[in-house]
Amino acid sequence: MPLLAADIGNAHTVLGLVADGTVLADWRVSTAEHRTADEWGVLLRGLLGPRESEVSGIAVCATVPAVLNAWREMLPAHFPDIACVIVEPGIRTGVPILVDNPREVGSDRIVNALAAAADFDCPAIVVDFGGTATTYDVVDEQGRYVGGAITPGIEISLDALSRGGAQLRMVELVRPRGVIGKNTVEALQSGMVFGVASQVEGMVERLITALGCGVDEASVIATGYLAPLVVDECRCFTHNAPWLTLRGLEKVFLRNQR
Repeated sequence: MPLLAADIGNAHTVLGLVADGTVLADWRVSTAEHRTADEWGVLLRGLLGPRESEVSGIAVCATVPAVLNAWREMLPAHFPDIACVIVEPGIRTGVPILVDNPREVGSDRIVNALAAAADFDCPAIVVDFGGTATTYDVVDEQGRYVGGAITPGIEISLDALSRGGAQLRMVELVRPRGVIGKNTVEALQSGMVFGVASQVEGMVERLITALGCGVDEASVIATGYLAPLVVDECRCFTHNAPWLTLRGLEKVFLRNQR
């Protein structure tokens, strides 16, 4: 019986039916803070359709408090007979969090760290390409979350350029013909693709140095819905795991059901 996993991010919410680490179905919807609990319930039921009866549990991680509050209201009202786990302080993840204030760490980042430690060799670095932020999360060789870094995401960076530059505008996020843009559109695309790829490679190199291990000793994992835009331009990745967060949510759910 599959689990419904929900990764509620700043711009998008990723939903998936997960069973034994395999994503059987997935959806991406906007994270609209004005959406009410009942609207979320209707949306989920519409997406699940006849598969609603198959759902054995629901696991949620969220970075948007207002939306999480709506989900707290929606889950018992619309899915009263389904076991639910919300990743927050007090929930068992099995991942020691070695940072100054563990409560500040986004629940999605902890879930990613859990999945990385469980599915890949450690030490590991997870690079999550979201639209609002690109996050770097570091797991040491003992499977402990030791911190990371946050940079502006590709979409928010492009949006800031289009808003702040009088002659700049939003462009399609695709790989341009080459790194030397022959027009403004290609120049922006080059910066968003090749510029971000160079930033990622530089950050990963610094993180590996800080870990004190060799380049060949660390697993470097790409995830997030914008990863396909950049991952082929980077030489640092050892794994591409688009459903890392959803798989991590399944692991958290199972730990807390036992």
